[in-house]
Amino acid sequence: MDGTSKLLVASNRGPLTLSRGEDGREVVSRGGGGLVQGMSSAMASVDGVWVCSALNDYERLVSRRAPGGRLPRADADDGDLDVRMLPIDATTFARAYNGIANSTLWFVNHLLYDIPTKPVFDFGWRRQWRSYEDYNDAFAVALDEEAAEGATVVVQDYHLVLAPRLLRERRPDLRIGHFMHTPWAPPENYSMLPDDVARDVLAGILGADHAGFLCDRWAEAFLECCVTLLGATVDGRTVTYRGRCTEVGVHRLGTDGPALHERAHRGDVETQMGHLRELAGDRRIIARVDRTELSKNIVRGLMAYREVLRTYPEWHDRVMHVAYAYPSRHDLPEYREYTASVQRLAREIDDEFAEGDWKPVHLTVTDDFAGSLAAFRLAEVLVVNPIRDGMNLVAKEGPVLSEPGCALVLSREAGAADELGPDALVVNPYDVTQTATAIHAALSMPAGERAARSQRLARAATALPPAMWFEEQLTALRRP
Repeated sequence: MDGTSKLLVASNRGPLTLSRGEDGREVVSRGGGGLVQGMSSAMASVDGVWVCSALNDYERLVSRRAPGGRLPRADADDGDLDVRMLPIDATTFARAYNGIANSTLWFVNHLLYDIPTKPVFDFGWRRQWRSYEDYNDAFAVALDEEAAEGATVVVQDYHLVLAPRLLRERRPDLRIGHFMHTPWAPPENYSMLPDDVARDVLAGILGADHAGFLCDRWAEAFLECCVTLLGATVDGRTVTYRGRCTEVGVHRLGTDGPALHERAHRGDVETQMGHLRELAGDRRIIARVDRTELSKNIVRGLMAYREVLRTYPEWHDRVMHVAYAYPSRHDLPEYREYTASVQRLAREIDDEFAEGDWKPVHLTVTDDFAGSLAAFRLAEVLVVNPIRDGMNLVAKEGPVLSEPGCALVLSREAGAADELGPDALVVNPYDVTQTATAIHAALSMPAGERAARSQRLARAATALPPAMWFEEQLTALRRP
């Protein structure tokens, strides 16, 4: 073995994005968010490498030309970060990413299937599954090549559930972790997968020494699947399968408060603050920030807001719903139609209730991070009502940034509800009327109570920022 790296992270998307600008020059963008920053800092301090996939044709071209697929070193918080980008061919990537990761594993674990008609596991789907196996194997090969003797490898998320076992078969000397950022389905839903595939996914993760989840509920569901579908032995949170033991841990990801505040007070956010204040006037702001992802439940959230306006007319011309909906997965027809349905409903609400200069909904369907941070700062109510969510950092970021203090309307199906539930208004995400009642209660809450709740939510939200979250996993993984 020729590898020299002591710590490796593997993920579909890496910490860098490469593209060619209009002038033909290369444009390099750092990945946003505290997660990238937290892992990058830990890796740079121990000579680590981040293995990821090329996501576009230009990245494939660059990574094929780069010696060993290694990109030029990228600045990290505590030094330099090595990135190895894998030039997986476009067809294999599309089948693995869209066909399996986003259209199968994501749908199963978020309980999104329209069961009378989907899923259909046929010949075409099996071809996609073979690509997913090839995709995971490419990561296992690269990690094997990069890892030093006894190195620590942390594999990220549902794109790479087979990689721990594939890597273990090559390198029994490694300490391997896997972290799941999504929910995990209970056995009765998870078993919708073809039997062999369901077993392969579980066995893939059990190739790791440590498997991490965002909340107790998802960890327990995974353990139940291991018992029910694999016949594995579970003792507490230790799974024994085919002579190997895997520890299952819960690591609740929070937000980096100081970094978030710094970013939220830059000039571009101040500009957006002025724009939103001009639109809202003295009206109170109800905010939401989501990707146009089926699980985020934006349509029912808008329906609940419409019901507030229909049921509680005292809020007419006194509130404005500011919704930032980031376009997501537009390669998939279900997502294109969902985005269109969000836009249609927003127009219908405006058509029904708009009067004079009052526009009840301000919907932005674009990637506007500065606008989102401005909405958080101004929000008195934050609506986070996913059908199902591994954690949901929006529920944590909003209270950290809200200047008047925000009341949080939160789905009980979000992983964040475990931590934030006591100070949130918790709702059934399918119950539009209950959600409308909660929004009304949030608007009616005395300012002092709202501010006190928001402060407690902010403290909970920042208890385990990304760097600590990652270090906690490394500590658990390295225990004998």
